Amino acid sequence: MIFTVRLFPEITIKSHPVRKRWTRQLTENLRLLGRRIHEGTKVIQDWDRIEVRVPDDDDAVQAQFIDMLKRTPGISTFSLVSAYPFTTLHDIYEHALPLYGDLIANKTFCVRVKRTGKHDFTSTDAEKYVGGGLNQHTQALGVRLKDPDVTVHIDIKDDYCYLVNGRFAGLGGFPMGTQDPVLSLVSGGFDSTVASYLMMKRGLRTHFCFFNLGGRDHELGVKEIAFYLWNRYSASHRVRFVTVPFEGVVEEILEKIDPANMGVVLKRMMLRAAEKIAARGDIQALVTGEAVAQVSSQTIPNLSAIERVCNTLVLRPLIAMDKPEIIRLSREIGAEEFSANIPEYCGVISVKPSAKVRLDRLEAQEAQFDFSRLENAIEQSRVQPIDAVMEDLRNPQAEVEAVAQLQPGDRIIDIRHPTEIDMRPLALPADTDAALEIPFYSLSTRFAELAREGRYLLYCDKGVMSQLHARHLRDDGATNVAVYRPEKPV
Repeated sequence: MIFTVRLFPEITIKSHPVRKRWTRQLTENLRLLGRRIHEGTKVIQDWDRIEVRVPDDDDAVQAQFIDMLKRTPGISTFSLVSAYPFTTLHDIYEHALPLYGDLIANKTFCVRVKRTGKHDFTSTDAEKYVGGGLNQHTQALGVRLKDPDVTVHIDIKDDYCYLVNGRFAGLGGFPMGTQDPVLSLVSGGFDSTVASYLMMKRGLRTHFCFFNLGGRDHELGVKEIAFYLWNRYSASHRVRFVTVPFEGVVEEILEKIDPANMGVVLKRMMLRAAEKIAARGDIQALVTGEAVAQVSSQTIPNLSAIERVCNTLVLRPLIAMDKPEIIRLSREIGAEEFSANIPEYCGVISVKPSAKVRLDRLEAQEAQFDFSRLENAIEQSRVQPIDAVMEDLRNPQAEVEAVAQLQPGDRIIDIRHPTEIDMRPLALPADTDAALEIPFYSLSTRFAELAREGRYLLYCDKGVMSQLHARHLRDDGATNVAVYRPEKPV
């Protein structure tokens, strides 16, 4: 199968050296991502487009490539095409007839041709010839140049014609790796999740920084969201996940800071810590999910007071967005249910927070703060590669039994994200009940609703997520949980 990839328009207006460099980066990204799906993938770079060639026409492989291309930054549109050599316009028509004849039957249509190379005909000539032939020799209702039922797309490049079987919208943005890295402060909620995604879409290699305020469940949920974002939108580049234990800082705030100022002081402490962590990794910008006036700490006076403690650039991609817009975008990228189910830890929320803090009073209260607790939190921060955040090998005896052969009464729970389930359905033995589909971000609440009888086996592709969540359920008192790891890949 062949896909032709068109660059995001903002790339095409860059200077020649920049466009060439960014196109080469997108080519490398697609080569890496494509070979993870099929090792025989070839990616060919050209000035105005990129070709992705896969030596396999399997429908499942095709669906995986379409999904991958839809979520790779830097792509405007892409097409699934059939390529044929040609000599004359009649050759193009003969290739088009069997492919489009049934598609345009009883419908109006038009032909649109994009042409590159030297030919003795124009794009309009090709449209007229192929369109006329299809109109005469099919059951089409006729040619309609404006708002036709079907548009037949044909690309002509040198002595090959590419007949388009399907056109798809890309993500847009810039190729991952063309911009400098950033450190995103994430909490797992809608705002920081969408802010991180927007950075990835713009081609920024986005590392994650999570401030643990005391909740184990919260940390687990944030790691899952961060992993999902990376794996889906920027997996061509490795990033890091930093966990900062902030319980001591929270305790100090509760003891030393006036309740009206707690939220602002907490944000100031986070920026202080994030700035030092970013400096360690030579990262020159921080990212937050703040939006003007969404909460009391995000008014203009309070944002100004927060940012004063930091010399590093702070990017706020959501600053003028409304909450419904943010939630809608979260839904579009597949993260809405993650954020809606994230366990929150609200240890520093005042009953009457100030929407306009007095900077002099704020600084006077912070003067009483024991900053050694902040330094200790920074020193104790844990840095992990993003693809290892769900692994916990420090306590191997906590491993839950992995089962390859099903026993009578066993029920399988597929805990993968719905998108993954659609892409790679779980194949089960013929005499086995269909798996329950409970995404991992809903498992902790929905598991309690299941019958107590029988054994439940959790399944995910690599066994990491299922092992982690099985242990989590065991910690909560469930004894009828194990992990399903079939002997053959499914």
